[in-house]
Amino acid sequence: MSDQPPAVPRRELRDPAELRALAHPLRLAILDLLAELGTATATEVSARLNESPANCSWHLRQLARYGYVEEAGTGPGRTRRWRLVLEFRRVDQMSGELERALDAVQDVQLERQVQAIRDWRARRREEPAWAETTVESDCWTWLTAEEAAEFQAAYERLLQEHILPRSRRAHATDRPPGSRPVRVLYWFFPTGPVST
Repeated sequence: MSDQPPAVPRRELRDPAELRALAHPLRLAILDLLAELGTATATEVSARLNESPANCSWHLRQLARYGYVEEAGTGPGRTRRWRLVLEFRRVDQMSGELERALDAVQDVQLERQVQAIRDWRARRREEPAWAETTVESDCWTWLTAEEAAEFQAAYERLLQEHILPRSRRAHATDRPPGSRPVRVLYWFFPTGPVST
């Protein structure tokens, strides 16, 4: 029997509605919070995000409708607990509507990512051990499209080796002591004209 965790399931997003479900700051905040807590009720989410329980419950149901969260059992009474659906999602087949939906999600995500970096920078001096392990890198070079594809493939192998196997730790019972949520951001895009 292998000690390796089972592979993270993969899902290709083809329906623009699946993507548009994520183009909302509160829904992305809910997903981040579930990644941190493991499971939570709408009331627990609302307390942490300063939103009404009814609003959080509605957004959780929308996320469940599109397969991003699932019920994680019930608590006392009719209390419903929620958790992330652990899967690797990709958008490969681009269409006009799908592309516009992806743009909308990425715009909301960018705002959240920039804020997350600012929040970390504001508190990093309080955590010197973690400050030494974080990376902010801005570099550039000249690549062909083929070389860029090679870089992307190498990065995806790195994710497969180090990040995706640990993504199951989104469920609190799977986390080793001393672990904490870590965000990996990656931008790789051309910034100027093609060399002639």
